[in-house]
Amino acid sequence: MHAHVGDEIVVRGTTAGVVSRDGEIIGLHHSDGSPPYDVRWAEDGRVTLYFPGPDAYVRHLVHETGPGDRGR
Repeated sequence: MHAHVGDEIVVRGTTAGVVSRDGEIIGLHHSDGSPPYDVRWAEDGRVTLYFPGPDAYVRHLVHETGPGDRGR
């Protein structure tokens, strides 16, 4: 799992009655984008250090390229 700041992390409920949740990745702890992540959760705005499990996935959002990126 790899992410960029600004991507969304989604945690699916794995059992009946468990609600899925999502949040914005606002911080990385490794330059390669691997976990853990600092996440601002949509439901309450809290920021937590999050170690994703098998029930989570990253939704990569479109990232704007800057002048020096040239389509990387």
